[in-house]
Amino acid sequence: MWRTRVAAACVICRSLANSSYGIKRKSPLQNLHLISRSIHHPYYPSSKFQRSPLRISVQLFSSLNRLPLRKTKLLDVKYGYQSHRNFWLARLASRLLKLRYLILGSAVGGGYTAKKTYDQWKDMMPDLDEYKWIVPDFIWELDEHLDFEKIIKALPDADDLAKLLPDFDKIGESFTSLKGFFSPGSPGETAFRATDQGYDNDKEYKKVSDKEKIDQLQEELLRTQLKYQRMLERLEKENKELRKLVLQRDDKGIHQRKLKKSLIDMYSEVLDILSDYDASYNTQDHLPRVVVVGDQSAGKTSVLEMIAQARIFPRGSGEMMTRSPVKVTLSEGPHHVALFKDSSREFDLTKEEDLAALRNEIEIRMRNSVKEGCTVSTETISLSVKGPGLQRMVLVDLPGVISTVTSGMAPDTKETIFSISKAYMQNPNAIILCIQDGSVDAERSIVTDLVSQMDPQGKRTIFVLTKVDLAEKNTASPSRIQQIIEGKLFPMKALGYFAVVTGKGNSSESIESIKEYEEEFFQNSKLLKTCMLKAHQVTTKNLSLAVSDCFWKMVRESVEQQADAFKATRFNLETEWKNNYPRLRELDRNELFEKAKNEILDEVISLTQVTPKHWEEILQKTLWERVSTHVIENIYLPAAQTMNSGTFNTTVDIKLKQWTDKQLPNKAVEVAWETLQEEFSRFMTEQKGKEHDDIFDKLKQAVKEETIKRHKWNERAEDSLRVIQHNALEDRSISDKQQWDAAIHFMEETLQSRLKDTESVIEDMVGPDWKKRWLYWIGRTKEQNIRNETRNELEKLIKCNEEHAAYLANDEVTTVRKNLEARGVTVDSCLIKDTWHQIYRRYFLKTALNHCNLCRRGFYYYQRHFVDSELECNDIVLFWRIQRMLAITANTLRQQLTNTEVRRLEKNVKEVLEDFAEDNEKKVKLLTGKRVQLAEDLKKVREIQEKLEAFIEALHQEK
Repeated sequence: MWRTRVAAACVICRSLANSSYGIKRKSPLQNLHLISRSIHHPYYPSSKFQRSPLRISVQLFSSLNRLPLRKTKLLDVKYGYQSHRNFWLARLASRLLKLRYLILGSAVGGGYTAKKTYDQWKDMMPDLDEYKWIVPDFIWELDEHLDFEKIIKALPDADDLAKLLPDFDKIGESFTSLKGFFSPGSPGETAFRATDQGYDNDKEYKKVSDKEKIDQLQEELLRTQLKYQRMLERLEKENKELRKLVLQRDDKGIHQRKLKKSLIDMYSEVLDILSDYDASYNTQDHLPRVVVVGDQSAGKTSVLEMIAQARIFPRGSGEMMTRSPVKVTLSEGPHHVALFKDSSREFDLTKEEDLAALRNEIEIRMRNSVKEGCTVSTETISLSVKGPGLQRMVLVDLPGVISTVTSGMAPDTKETIFSISKAYMQNPNAIILCIQDGSVDAERSIVTDLVSQMDPQGKRTIFVLTKVDLAEKNTASPSRIQQIIEGKLFPMKALGYFAVVTGKGNSSESIESIKEYEEEFFQNSKLLKTCMLKAHQVTTKNLSLAVSDCFWKMVRESVEQQADAFKATRFNLETEWKNNYPRLRELDRNELFEKAKNEILDEVISLTQVTPKHWEEILQKTLWERVSTHVIENIYLPAAQTMNSGTFNTTVDIKLKQWTDKQLPNKAVEVAWETLQEEFSRFMTEQKGKEHDDIFDKLKQAVKEETIKRHKWNERAEDSLRVIQHNALEDRSISDKQQWDAAIHFMEETLQSRLKDTESVIEDMVGPDWKKRWLYWIGRTKEQNIRNETRNELEKLIKCNEEHAAYLANDEVTTVRKNLEARGVTVDSCLIKDTWHQIYRRYFLKTALNHCNLCRRGFYYYQRHFVDSELECNDIVLFWRIQRMLAITANTLRQQLTNTEVRRLEKNVKEVLEDFAEDNEKKVKLLTGKRVQLAEDLKKVREIQEKLEAFIEALHQEK
């Protein structure tokens, strides 16, 4: 009973000392009587050990932030007092303390404490109006039955409590009078001497009990946290399954409604467009994303895989695997799948085959993005991962920062990685997820200095310590890990600090096994038991929650500002277009390409409108220009040296057969293909007046060149053409006088053209004649004088023998050389023969032309096979055969062109255009200019602004 009253007095003292109750007067504990303090508070003035109350606060991002902690039931600690001891002091205290004061003090203190506790818990409870239908109605009516306002009014007010203070002062004075009784030498000393030893032992037991109680509280708190953590994970798992079922039902169309695109997908599309827009226009992209940076092999990829809940990235032992930035968009969905931005294939992340294929595809894309001579690339690979329970956010995994360039790397690899990291981190709204390997010395970190430079105040940096299990085993001082987590070993500051475990180092571990290992490690780790780390600072689960919340907070704060910036940019671009191109539509590069594509296809179709006569004239003319030299030099001239018509015809037949079998068909196909190219080029480059747009010139030229490179003539055309040409050359019959005259005309044109060329060659050899020398004041060179003297000597030789052969004999060469030496002109035999070839060629061509004139009246003798006539016109028949072969060949090639090759060419043009349409770099290279770039920027700005406005509207609706 005595101990009960003493405890009640303590309650009143504390309630008066700590609570205000609207009283401005202070009632400190020190104002109580000395005996009251010594009895009621044996630890307060005498014992210097003062226990602070254990405060447990649920921190932000904790997995327990929605579940209240229950009070821990501690073991009753018995002190050294015995209940059966009754002294006269207890009886005296019972008379002095009145029961009404105890009841009144307890009622006042208890009522106020209950009201304060109720208000605190009421504020902490979330708004459950949307879920009110789940809870029965009588639960929400409890507040109607408990009227706390009436209870407060029933309690005594401040004035009544003030009246009680003098009574408590009297009680203090009564206890003061008893102090002398317990002083040394007093009568009461003997009475309490027997209990002194027991009291000292009880004091030591209390100190030990306090330490045990603290340890017991900590262990109980850790067990409670783990208990609720498991409960929370179980609830989350059930919630995930329920959401998966709901989403699956939506996919099957049970609700007959179309699912809207998720917020994170809309936001990711904006970032994709911005990445392309920035590459060309260099605008400022200040939209948030989570940038994952860290030293090489620090565990960046493993942290991302734990957040994405799938092993999606390629792995290597000590080898650089991340060679380009990888943008990963995480969103919630019914199935755990991944897909690339530019592909429709979905990879099922629950199947090992698809996971292996995804890792292989990422590695291939990384290697393809790296240019020759480089190790890393700035090209971003965009990947989307969906699955139940994933936190919505956009992360960008960057190549690991290195300190040394090793063999096999480009010399500028280190600088390139630094520039890529800085480019992403300099965004003032980017969240920097700094990954640090906990198993290595903190002084060896490179990325922390880089992060501290980009974010000195740490307002957007989250520090993550990986491989904590290895760090705890290898670190001699556990407090060093706490210093790393708190950022005391680094110059950088951070918004939050986290410690995670990403497996045992085995690449074949599953995500579930890693999560179990991580939970087991932190459950038994000294880092939590010794309070070096708090519960909300460990596990990748808490990390992903924290990063996601920080990401969306940053998005809500900055997205509208970015939308306003693009609105202003759009206005400036539209004004510039109106001023520079007022009469032109705003066609971007793709639209311009489609317009050019239609023009090119129309021009290819125009080839079919070419008349057959035009085709044949061009083909016949071009083919004769290509083969005329061979006919004159190798067929006609050698045959003309024969003595009679039989030998002439035999020589011609043999040489024509050889020519047809080996060269003529191939030459004809080459001529046809070149003619098609020329006509195609003419249509492609022909300007169409005011409608012509020179912006397409580069594209048309590239299409023409690529089409010509790909097009090949039908290989079987040569075989059929050879037969046709052989039959045409075998026919020697000239049916009428008109064909005879046409052959003579064809022969004259050919011989005159050759004679003109020969005259030009001789003039170059011997120099200008006396007219040009006098008129133009030019002279001959020494060599030309020698050749002129040689020409004069050779002309004398021809005049002496008009039927001379085509070649000089050796004695004739010697005679000419000696005659020239006699006149003081020194020449060699080669110069004489060379000059003779041109002189004789001119003489022969003039003779042939004269013979051609004689044969104009020879058609009558031809019909009689030149019987009883000295006139022989076999050379006319030869040129008739050649002319007829050219006409038939041109007709055959024209049919092949119009029936086959033009269509094949049109098909090749379409294939080239399709290839160019898929090659963005090719389009950027071929469609250039201020007009194209302005239209391209205007289109992208409009698209970005529209998507940002749609995203902001959806964001407000969700809020």
